[in-house]
Amino acid sequence: MDKIKITLPDSSVKIMPAGSTPQQIADQIGPGLAREVVVAKVDNILTDLNTKLYDDCSIKLYTGDSEHGHDTLLHSTAHLMAQAVKELYPNVKITIGPTIENGFYYDFDLEESFSDENLIQIEQKMKELSKKDQEIYRQENSVKEAIKLFQEMGETYKVEIIENIDPNEIITTYTQSNFTDLCRGPHVSRTSKIKYFKLLSSSGAYWRGDESNKMLQRIYGTVFATKKALKTYLFNLEEAKKRDHRKLGKELELFSFDNEIGPGLPLWLPNGAVIIEQLEQLAKETERRAGFQQVRTPHLTKGNLYDKSGHLKHYRESMYPAMDVDGVDYYIKPMNCPHHHKIFASSPRSYREMPLRLSEYGTCYRYEKSGQLFGLMRVRSLQMNDAHIYCTKEQFKDEFLDVCKMYLYYFKIFDIHKYTMRLSVHDEEGLGKKYINEPELWIETEQWVREALMDGNIDFVEVSGEAAFYGPKIDVQVWSAIGKEFTLATNQVDFAVPKKFSLQYKKENGQNTTPLCIHRAPLGTHERFIGFLIEHFGGNFPLWLAPIQVVVLPVSDKVLNYAREITLALQNTDIRVKLNTRSDKIGAKIRQAELDKINVMLVIGEKEELNNTVSVRRRFDGDLGHMSLDDLITNLTNEINNRRIAHSEKAEAATE
Repeated sequence: MDKIKITLPDSSVKIMPAGSTPQQIADQIGPGLAREVVVAKVDNILTDLNTKLYDDCSIKLYTGDSEHGHDTLLHSTAHLMAQAVKELYPNVKITIGPTIENGFYYDFDLEESFSDENLIQIEQKMKELSKKDQEIYRQENSVKEAIKLFQEMGETYKVEIIENIDPNEIITTYTQSNFTDLCRGPHVSRTSKIKYFKLLSSSGAYWRGDESNKMLQRIYGTVFATKKALKTYLFNLEEAKKRDHRKLGKELELFSFDNEIGPGLPLWLPNGAVIIEQLEQLAKETERRAGFQQVRTPHLTKGNLYDKSGHLKHYRESMYPAMDVDGVDYYIKPMNCPHHHKIFASSPRSYREMPLRLSEYGTCYRYEKSGQLFGLMRVRSLQMNDAHIYCTKEQFKDEFLDVCKMYLYYFKIFDIHKYTMRLSVHDEEGLGKKYINEPELWIETEQWVREALMDGNIDFVEVSGEAAFYGPKIDVQVWSAIGKEFTLATNQVDFAVPKKFSLQYKKENGQNTTPLCIHRAPLGTHERFIGFLIEHFGGNFPLWLAPIQVVVLPVSDKVLNYAREITLALQNTDIRVKLNTRSDKIGAKIRQAELDKINVMLVIGEKEELNNTVSVRRRFDGDLGHMSLDDLITNLTNEINNRRIAHSEKAEAATE
């Protein structure tokens, strides 16, 4: 065939010579697209721009500002960085370089650590390689060929990766000049298409995330299609650093970690404990109104309980090792579910009790690898906003939907505007391995969840292969005020484990039957949720959630007694108040209160004492004038009790 038909997205057709590439098609369409295009989709398959086409096909061309285009730029820039490092440090061994959200990283085996100066040198070398306009081409190899190729290059980590691949697989490599690396692709066709990148930081990282392996040197970077997009991202990144929950957690004295306690085991300081208490109070109030009953269970359990539930089979790697107690294996609990099943089974149940809703604020412990620990976001000790709903099939849809509505209620309270409900379903390949082997029940319950979400007009996306081992689940993704994404909470269906525990209730006709179980945690764990809130609010918590709500600032020691009276009066109305008795000038006291992110400042001078008033100052609002103490208490109590997000817009603007 000398000519082929290329169908474009607008259904128009171009006649091209056989062997034409997507880049040549872009050249025919126009010079602007030819410059900006980075990847193509040929018959719905992502394809490199320099792939030769010999058959009639449909084609879509993607520039770097599209999702597919940006992902291609990220993959390609990771390789460009690895090539630059290899040229600057010929003895380095390269390992893996995956993409992450809006970025990429690459791990290198090098004895020395990368300094900021090294990153500047590597970035400069990348710019040189980009300007050389090197062609990037794809090659397919057998596993045997790929092993030989990387053995000859002395890349032992690549050889280790390939040796763990099915021998019948086809291995793809990408080459630019004298640099070759493993990758599924696609990649840009030439290095000159990679222009607007930045190396961000470096750190140590264990090979394969296992602390028993060698420590490698990791470099993080990012790339965008335009200079403006890169500049915007870097600006937002700096804003995110200011809001980093680890940084603010230390500055605001919320939590700490201690090596003698152990990694991933947070210590909650008084200020952080206040936030936990307020979140628990909110959740307990909400759950009482929704008909939940509070329970408590031990931190320690015999191993046969987790054997029965299936956790030992499916979850052992995330559990702490067993401890031998009188010849019996005991485990520290990684979750509350089996204990709640035992509470359900502790007495005969009737249909009249259904749905039975049990909630608990128990602490669970999960083993996370050291390389995966991250502030409050990935920890080993978790205080969970956990609950289990035991219900009939007829009650399921309403109960599941009510949990989703609880999420929406919390989103309003915490000023969360962007969120996604992600329905995670099973895949057939995982049945009997990753998932309970009940194919009909999987299909049935997944459809129940879809119908519940559609009936509630709740938008959701569906993802295959990410369900819990006992049933489908909803993962709730939320975005903070600066657009950072978090996995916040979960809502799971369990059609299998109640049967394993012989859970039953007596139906109206006298028959015994097994209930369904809904696992839900709308606020997730306190650790992750508070980490999210710190970054979402930038440490500027709304008044009801703030560890210290009011600070009393006497102008001089002359009014100290009156300031103490004010402080005591506020304490007696359950307002969290602090008295600053330092001898600093009032300007310095106000500045310190601003740094401590305290919402309300009461300036007390002789005039205020004489008139039995307080001078009120609010963060982001400045001076609000004089007010009687009674009026102040009424206003603050009303704001606190209604959990208002007062001043959030101004607080947001102040951190931009």
